[in-house]
Amino acid sequence: MDDQIRRALARGHLIDITTTGRKTGEPRRLEIVFHNVDGRLIITGSPRADRKRAWLYNLEQDPHLTIHLKGSAKADLPATARVITDAVERSQIADWVVKNAWPNQDVDQMTAYSPMIEVTVEDLAAYRRPGRRGLAAATPA
Repeated sequence: MDDQIRRALARGHLIDITTTGRKTGEPRRLEIVFHNVDGRLIITGSPRADRKRAWLYNLEQDPHLTIHLKGSAKADLPATARVITDAVERSQIADWVVKNAWPNQDVDQMTAYSPMIEVTVEDLAAYRRPGRRGLAAATPA
């Protein structure tokens, strides 16, 4: 795997993700933050008790997504999402996020109301950065 991609995934930052619309089947791209929580790629958001995010509904319907790294490392990485529903696991992740990234958030509110997914990048070792000579975006090596 490209060292820039490895470094980018080792720390959280802004990325784009593309999901498949659950009603339309069309690609839906949005900007979001991911966190690397002890080697696990976690996407979460601010707590909202009033509604569930459309991207989370989309991933519940079809867990396949593309992670679009941007910044110094650019790559389009196919991935699979697992919605995190276990209360203990959600609390542990919320605690980590509040302590390490978002100190203005409340652990209990995040545990109860934040979207949370764990992302597994498919065949990560086989992918290289887009734009490398002779390679298309996210083309296996």
